[in-house]
Amino acid sequence: MEWWIVYLLMGVFVGFFAGLLGIGGGLLLVTAMVFLFSLQGFPADRIVHLALGTALTSIVFTSISSLRAHHRHGAVRWDIVKMATPGLVVGTLLGTFVADRLASKYLAIFFVAFVYYAAAQMLVDLKPKPTRTVPGWTGMSVAAFITGIVSSLVGAGGGLLSIPLMTMCNVPMRNAVGTSAALGLPIAIAGAAGYIYTGLGQDHLPPLTLGYIYIPALVGIVIGTFVTVPAGAKVAHTMPVRRLKQIFAVLLFLMATKMLWTLF
Repeated sequence: MEWWIVYLLMGVFVGFFAGLLGIGGGLLLVTAMVFLFSLQGFPADRIVHLALGTALTSIVFTSISSLRAHHRHGAVRWDIVKMATPGLVVGTLLGTFVADRLASKYLAIFFVAFVYYAAAQMLVDLKPKPTRTVPGWTGMSVAAFITGIVSSLVGAGGGLLSIPLMTMCNVPMRNAVGTSAALGLPIAIAGAAGYIYTGLGQDHLPPLTLGYIYIPALVGIVIGTFVTVPAGAKVAHTMPVRRLKQIFAVLLFLMATKMLWTLF
């Protein structure tokens, strides 16, 4: 029972930051779960897989409310969503099959490298200058395919990639954030399906798992984030988000480094 409570508190904590900043929740979830799964004595060679699958599945639930909120405010570019979704789904599914064939330590190295990139991006508050227009179907499909692969390997909804790409293509930030929330749903659904399928039949996983999804962690995270994501979004309008984003980046950097230390 104490672990259920721990995962609920983790969802409360991560949900607040996800609502406050709009990005980074999945990265924080994965690093925290790797640490907690290690404490519970889960098999070391599948800890990162369980963390990735559980994090992506939790995004299925949290992205729905975010998507609806942005849609009500007219912030979603549905033309981009329609063009990008097939590439996102294929790329995310492929990424889960690649992850299944990688040892935890190699997944961890890729994940931590991406976290360092994301943390550096948040620290300097990099905003790419608009230099082009939204690409056609081919260009969008390639970008979506790559975003899907990376997202499945880091357990995130893709906002750290899709938002900068859209702003580079002269999509206003308000629409880029709203559209990224919509793009997170097909990534999360495909990622959950892929990690469930590839994890089935693995005979050394802990109890209460569905494929590579650890149910107690998923339930706690979903309940916790539903409580605090709206609160974080509300606070975002009253506090200096840039400074908080920099603090969050340092936290991500430290937790990712701790994750490497734990696994190696």
